[in-house]
Amino acid sequence: MTRNQRLVLDSLLLGVVGALSAQIFMFFLNNSQSFFLGWLAGYRPPGLPEEGGVLLEFLGVHGRWLIPLSTTLGGLISGIIVFSLAPEAEGHGTDSAVKAYHRNEGYIRPRVPFVKMVASAITIGSGGSAGREGPTALISAGIGSIYASIFNRSETDRRTLLLIGMAAGLSAIFRSPIGCAILAVEVLYRGMEFESGVLFFTMLASIVAYVLNATLVGWRPLFEIPPILDVPGISAYFYYVLLGIAAGLVATVLPSIFYTFRDWFKLIPVADMFKPL
Repeated sequence: MTRNQRLVLDSLLLGVVGALSAQIFMFFLNNSQSFFLGWLAGYRPPGLPEEGGVLLEFLGVHGRWLIPLSTTLGGLISGIIVFSLAPEAEGHGTDSAVKAYHRNEGYIRPRVPFVKMVASAITIGSGGSAGREGPTALISAGIGSIYASIFNRSETDRRTLLLIGMAAGLSAIFRSPIGCAILAVEVLYRGMEFESGVLFFTMLASIVAYVLNATLVGWRPLFEIPPILDVPGISAYFYYVLLGIAAGLVATVLPSIFYTFRDWFKLIPVADMFKPL
């Protein structure tokens, strides 16, 4: 069996594993949200109809006053879990996956994806300001690394499998196989470069993960566009240009602000595990 043939088989298998890991992550996340926000704070946030939610929030007898209690407790628990078991699972998640690809020969410690899965589910489920993209990227990339270790693959293959796993997990979570396949190969660099030689395999894994996930939860996309859209007038395009400029400026400034605040938190003289609190 040639290397490419083997990678095709790897892509099929990791597509299945990626879809299943995404389902497990969503299971933890939904139960975490039910406990922290639902039971503890008496609050139900709006949710996507395509995921069984409603676009309305539900306020209990205490209104929103107990949400800070929920987020603080979630930060404490997730901080203790991460810094006690796998400190490299700290943060957004995508950063760690990119670092593993470039600096650690594609190696991610086997415990990291599982620690990240639990800690991120608690953080997001308790109302923390976080999303699913970063945790999913690290979880699924970690599964690709574990897969490479089990079958004793080379450094080059390990890096490739890391990207294949990342694409599969993201595709299952966001139901966007083409976009997630491309994201996995272009998120590695600051410029226009991307790992074109891996794109075929990330695409294959993404499609497999998407199909399996859709078989389990349905084929509707997360965000649906109305079938009939009003055609804007010529003047509207001027505002689209302004919106594009504004979005570009915000996207340029936001990372600097984010990492500045992160560095400030590093200066606080308390143990790292208590900083998420």
